[in-house]
Amino acid sequence: MVKSASYETKVGFLNAKIINHIETHSDQLANGIWRRIEKSARLREFREKVPPEELWQRVYEIYRNLGDWLQTKSEREIEKRYLVIGDRRAAQGVPASQLVLAILATKEHLWEHITQELLTEDPLELMQVLELSRSIEMFFDRAVHFAVSGHERHGHGKSFV
Repeated sequence: MVKSASYETKVGFLNAKIINHIETHSDQLANGIWRRIEKSARLREFREKVPPEELWQRVYEIYRNLGDWLQTKSEREIEKRYLVIGDRRAAQGVPASQLVLAILATKEHLWEHITQELLTEDPLELMQVLELSRSIEMFFDRAVHFAVSGHERHGHGKSFV
């Protein structure tokens, strides 16, 4: 498999313990993001248009396979996945702004979990968390871009679903 150069990170610096913790607690994290969206006034339309089980499954998939998404998936694979998600949300009538907010909420929820449950004062572990944070940011930045692209293409009759 040929990987995008921008995704060739120093895998050795990614803390396997942190990734394993996130993947192991993916169901708890997915439940938490749904509660967060339920409480958000800004995500009312998203909540009304996306079935809870569908959202839970998508978020669970991200958290459960985080190591894979960060270490082995190419930019093209992320593009394919999120073009479909963006197209699906457009077909459901979810505004692009709500789609972006939901993806950002997923990232913020993950980061809050990491800082509450896994942050340490050990300098080496802090460096590993920083490297992991950089990889997570890159992943979610691409997810937002491709999801919005899929959303826009839906409006132009180029459906991916």
